[in-house]
Amino acid sequence: MPGNFLLVDPVKDAPVLRALASQTRVDILRLLIGNGPTNVNEIAETLALPQSSVSANIKILEETGLILAETRKARKGMQKICRAAYDEVIVTFKSDVRADRDEFIEVAMPLGLYSNCEVTAPCGICSKEGVIGLLDVPSSFLEPDRMKTALLWFTSGFVEYQFPNNINLIKAQCRALEVLFEVSSEVPGTDPDWPSDISLSINGVELGAWTSPGDFGDKRGLFTPSWWKLAGSQYGMLKSWSVNGKGTYVDGVKISNVRLADLKLEVHRSIRLRIEVKAEAKHPGGINIFGRGFGNYDQDIVLRLHSDP
Repeated sequence: MPGNFLLVDPVKDAPVLRALASQTRVDILRLLIGNGPTNVNEIAETLALPQSSVSANIKILEETGLILAETRKARKGMQKICRAAYDEVIVTFKSDVRADRDEFIEVAMPLGLYSNCEVTAPCGICSKEGVIGLLDVPSSFLEPDRMKTALLWFTSGFVEYQFPNNINLIKAQCRALEVLFEVSSEVPGTDPDWPSDISLSINGVELGAWTSPGDFGDKRGLFTPSWWKLAGSQYGMLKSWSVNGKGTYVDGVKISNVRLADLKLEVHRSIRLRIEVKAEAKHPGGINIFGRGFGNYDQDIVLRLHSDP
């Protein structure tokens, strides 16, 4: 599965190697990769370390580009939210590091820019500031303000996004397609044991289904605004769907035999991504999709087209 990794030259990137030559900093990176964006207090508590020590080590990791951090308002004062910049760090001794770098074209699609939708209630959309339209009224998904959507949910149906097929524009050979978004099941209130079969399609070709384990509300999402009620869905799981020459995978686990060639990207001007919960699914447990300003990952729906260097 294509991943977000950093290739390190041991001579040119010596500061990165020095940053990694610390068990504490390695533990911080492992925590961030496993848990997603986390504030400094939570890192210190989880690793049983003084906050001063964590802050000093985070500064080193930030200076070398291994983590990204931002300061946000909290209930009391400000908090620093940290996330890992890479999933993997690879040390290479080859003379041309760039020749082996994974090349990809990335487009981030705002959650509200769906080009088509058909949903059933309970359902709704909201921005970082408040609810858009009316709750449990499917036609609210057509409101002009949907462009501001940061969270959407529905029981069954789909939302569809149309991405530019940039791989054709640069006349490159695509070797893998990857889609990343934060998602959970949907139940009135929340329930961590509420499975839902979530399907993806590309240009009308169904890739397969992944079963979300539940709808999470045990704690407020890192980016979920304070006005959003604690009884509602708080965050999801960041899932990576990828299609290559061998099949379709979710987080590296094969879910179907649909291959990249089956998508026929070379004959399409655009890439239509459909995210769906089928009414007839074995587990029709609804869906929450989290965008910028909600959940644990402050990101849009991301499409990556990987090409050969």
